[in-house]
Amino acid sequence: MINKRWTFKHANETHTQQLSDDLKIHPTLCRLLAVRGITDFESAKDFFRPQLTHLHDPFIMKGMKQAVQRIADAVEWHERILVYGDYDVDGTTSVAVVYSFLQKKYSGDISFYIPHRYREGYGISREGIEYAKNNGYSLLITLDCGIKSVELINYAQSLGIDVIVCDHHTPDVKLPPAYAILNPKQSDCLYPFKELSGCGIGFKLITALARHWKMDDSLVMEYLDLVATSIAADIVPMDGENRVLAFYGLQKANTNPCLAIQKLKEISGVNRDISIADLVFVIGPRVNAAGRMDDARKAVELFIATDPEQIISLADQLQSDNYDRKEVDKNITEEAIALIQNDAVMIARKSTVLYKDYWHKGVVGIVASRLIDYYYRPTIVLTQSNGKVTGSARSVRGFNIYEALHECHELLENYGGHFYAAGMTLLPEKLEAFTQRFETVVARTIAPEMLIPEIEIDAELKISDIKHAFYNIIKQFEPFGPTNLRPVFISRNVYDYRDYSKVVKEQHIKFIIHQHNGDVIDGIGFNMVSKIDIVKSGAFDIVYSLDESNYNGVNKIQVKVVDVRKSEQRG
Repeated sequence: MINKRWTFKHANETHTQQLSDDLKIHPTLCRLLAVRGITDFESAKDFFRPQLTHLHDPFIMKGMKQAVQRIADAVEWHERILVYGDYDVDGTTSVAVVYSFLQKKYSGDISFYIPHRYREGYGISREGIEYAKNNGYSLLITLDCGIKSVELINYAQSLGIDVIVCDHHTPDVKLPPAYAILNPKQSDCLYPFKELSGCGIGFKLITALARHWKMDDSLVMEYLDLVATSIAADIVPMDGENRVLAFYGLQKANTNPCLAIQKLKEISGVNRDISIADLVFVIGPRVNAAGRMDDARKAVELFIATDPEQIISLADQLQSDNYDRKEVDKNITEEAIALIQNDAVMIARKSTVLYKDYWHKGVVGIVASRLIDYYYRPTIVLTQSNGKVTGSARSVRGFNIYEALHECHELLENYGGHFYAAGMTLLPEKLEAFTQRFETVVARTIAPEMLIPEIEIDAELKISDIKHAFYNIIKQFEPFGPTNLRPVFISRNVYDYRDYSKVVKEQHIKFIIHQHNGDVIDGIGFNMVSKIDIVKSGAFDIVYSLDESNYNGVNKIQVKVVDVRKSEQRG
């Protein structure tokens, strides 16, 4: 188990005290709010009670007026419209939302296109453009892709196809010659919230279209469960509009979900209300598995289907794809770990770049993430596709892997992504040079502390403070995600209660602990067997989040331990 560094999040004490005076709740809860940038009663009210009225006017977004008018013209003139999206959760939900909404208004010819991960690769493809041309589509709406496709969009325009780009990835200085671009990260876009998911931008587009066509808001809000799924799976910041959209999307997913979400929940064995974590770790992987292992079209088909038998069939296919994905990524991860362990040079590096031409392209991103659990450093896992080397990059906290790739851009055929995750393609003959360049860039720019996993602690808490009233307010901090992570606490000088803590299933610790001979609380620490001697040797400090278990119909608060250390002082 990798040793971790413990750091405390900073909270403005003036704001903490002001919140305590205004809200009359436990001081630790006020500190949690202050850590999240919440400074007064009004901002706390907005945080705890998100409102759809907090969403911004979609027409503030640069290009929205032009995009809406072009789509309205296409509907009026009965043009053929092709909705084009990426093959991951964000892309497939985006396509399903925009395609389904347009069908409510447009009785003409509208279809969707998802590029095949292996035959075409990420984003807009030449094959996709030629499909549009050969089938008479004169308007292409791209979702979750397109912002870097300068040459391909120029090609589409030369064929008489107008392109509207809806993308949330970071633009380059040179933008594609699209008819309209919806991306709040454009330098001159005045839209206040910059961190929408791709599906979030699609949602803003249909909101604007609904206003243009004077349609009822309910026809837009019915897609909020899919928008929440995209927000969760794409790991975008859980603040601003994303928090509002996720909050109401979860409500819909738990009260009136679309048939696809309902069926995926059933086949996953989830028999409780869905949380953001369920969308990330249960629903998301099954949707992603379609594109990873086969063809992502079936994910869109599942989201737009209305026939119950078709929905059952498609959901079962995604479940099967996900099972295959698990087997493949497990095998590749084991092989990748062995490659590193047997190479002293690789172990000593500040980065990991691994390549095997037979590895499955659909899981290399997952494998890169898993490798970071073993070797905590920026990681790239590559394979071969269509005669080129292609793969995925994942980063560690605080290190911008997209910028690192940008410094290697002359060795790459194509690349794109975010701060913590990216993808790239390069020629085989440039692989060695790229590996060395990437290591050089990382070694030069990464701070030493970034190579040690960090646990950020929100606040210190006494075990006696962990009551249902306290936990019930913690639950109101949901939905959790980046910028609003589940609160992490530290309790110092705790003890194993009557020697009851024990190892379970050979790798986990079942905790029963107390503090100052006071209240006793249960907990679980996954993959923490290496820490059992600390637990059994006297006073120790624990870092944890709060969770709830339900046994025989009784709800019980427990601690989910993420790390332990010997206490510096005994007592």
